[in-house]
Amino acid sequence: MIFMTLLERIQNIEILKDDPIYDEIHDNKGNNEKLSFEINNGYKTNPEVLKILGEMTSQTIDESVVVSLPFYTDYGRHIKFGKEIFINKNVTFVDLGGIEIEDNVLIGPSARIISVNHIVDPEKRRGLVVNKVVIKKNAWIGANVTVLPGVTVGENSIVAADSTVTKDVPPNTVVAGTPAKVIKNID
Repeated sequence: MIFMTLLERIQNIEILKDDPIYDEIHDNKGNNEKLSFEINNGYKTNPEVLKILGEMTSQTIDESVVVSLPFYTDYGRHIKFGKEIFINKNVTFVDLGGIEIEDNVLIGPSARIISVNHIVDPEKRRGLVVNKVVIKKNAWIGANVTVLPGVTVGENSIVAADSTVTKDVPPNTVVAGTPAKVIKNID
């Protein structure tokens, strides 16, 4: 059998609250809670921040990435960073389902990117479903934006402040509102 990562195993399935995979999720989460506390405790230079994020995500993060603190993540392992990214203060990543941030992305203060949802069926509501979020090259996520599970924000797009993104954002567009809708094309 080919080795599959936790992320690959949980994509496109319902994870019920009594599923043994929850133990694996909580073990990984527990290991990263220390790093999550460490990153936000006291002053850190950007190289120190990137080193901690690298430990969390098990990757080398390019030195061109800038992350303003505080930065929050509930899981930490399933974030992929490109280059030349700027993440402002108080951003939260709920990343169990995977979050990929491509090159040259800007993320405004207090934005939330969420890749996990609960099951709609009331009998299974304590369970989870996960869907990867992708923020494509040169996108700009405004202040206080929420991006929901399964969404791709297209290349060069802008999500206006205070918007809630529930569906894919086409490339080269500006979206705004709740739910976010295309209000303008970018030439």
